[in-house]
Amino acid sequence: MPRALILGGARTPFVKAGTAFAELDVLDLARAATAEALARTELDPGQVDEVIFGNVARPVAYHNLAREVVLSLSMPAGIPAFTVGLACASACVAITSAADHIVTGNADVVLAGGSESLTNVPLTLTPRLARALIAASQAKSLPAKAQSLAEVRLSDIAPVAPGIRETSTGLTMGESAERMAAMNGIARRDQDAWALGSHQRAAAGWDDGRLSAEVGPVYLDGHAVTDDNHIRRDSTLEKLGTLRPVFDREHGTITAGNASPLTDGAAAVVLASEARARTLGREPLASIRSYAYAAVDPADQLLIAPAYAIPIALRRAGLTLDDIDLFEMHEAFAAQVLSTLVVLEQNGVGRIPREKLNVMGGSIALGHPFGATGARVVLTLANEMKRRGARYGLASVCAAGGNGAAIVLERAA
Repeated sequence: MPRALILGGARTPFVKAGTAFAELDVLDLARAATAEALARTELDPGQVDEVIFGNVARPVAYHNLAREVVLSLSMPAGIPAFTVGLACASACVAITSAADHIVTGNADVVLAGGSESLTNVPLTLTPRLARALIAASQAKSLPAKAQSLAEVRLSDIAPVAPGIRETSTGLTMGESAERMAAMNGIARRDQDAWALGSHQRAAAGWDDGRLSAEVGPVYLDGHAVTDDNHIRRDSTLEKLGTLRPVFDREHGTITAGNASPLTDGAAAVVLASEARARTLGREPLASIRSYAYAAVDPADQLLIAPAYAIPIALRRAGLTLDDIDLFEMHEAFAAQVLSTLVVLEQNGVGRIPREKLNVMGGSIALGHPFGATGARVVLTLANEMKRRGARYGLASVCAAGGNGAAIVLERAA
């Protein structure tokens, strides 16, 4: 079978919402990651057949973010581009869609990634105010315009902030994660210990240059933003233990310390066919061996679907969990990661050794720009597989709606 190869990629620093990237929007971030990915792979934009980007909190102005990336970077206007959405696994969909197009011969080079600005999430108007404003804009006279606004109440004026809440259950993602912790017997101390390890490993990955190698600078007002800014180097188990639960203040276990933060950032990877990679003279980081998506009832364990996507992806790859050398698992919450590990064992899939999982930390420490995280975990995994000479790697991401993604990567023996 033909294979889709990952030639390389890059990401912006991941920064806490409302900090260094507060003046940038989702297109600014996507453009920065894309330009850096093209530069690092030494790829002429004219050689790109397609651009696919993931995004969750989509601004109305960028109804097709991927196409705006192409045009804003002055890439050839003939490059088709489309934007995909699967909540936190959106960039996974971008990457696997790119791989499918390459394997079927419909493209030779595809740039895939994701971007999110959670600082500048689009706000909406209340329905009454929105209807009144539309009616006023269409009215022909000043009295008619005034009449259109007559029924607007003071309570209608405040904008409606988006919430991370399941439509089907009414529960926030954090409330659902609390449910998972209770169902799987995940103790608060174990969650805090996982979070501490995430920060410690992320700090080590930055200090030895492994993480900085995947990050490109973003220039703002004459200075460069170069680092992820959420890593807590001074964190301790004792400090984490003092934080109050956020979603269930009386009996809960999930805090700001053992959950991923709201984050701004973008990531992009370049995929190519084997024939095109040879023509370009590029040694790939890895190939896409297989992938799978799965879904569960959101009213049960909202973020557990990776535990079901992983065995499907392994079966499609002809592998077992024991064959995998490295794992990258998105950390929405420590409770979600630990629950996934529990369910994998309970279902007979196997046990993931801690020393093989998120070896440079995860989303709790690095941050979680919704639309970009899937590309970040795949890029981080592919880079570390090359450094270690690993044969197989597996990336997984949970997502709202009870969805989950798993992607198996392979390097030549």
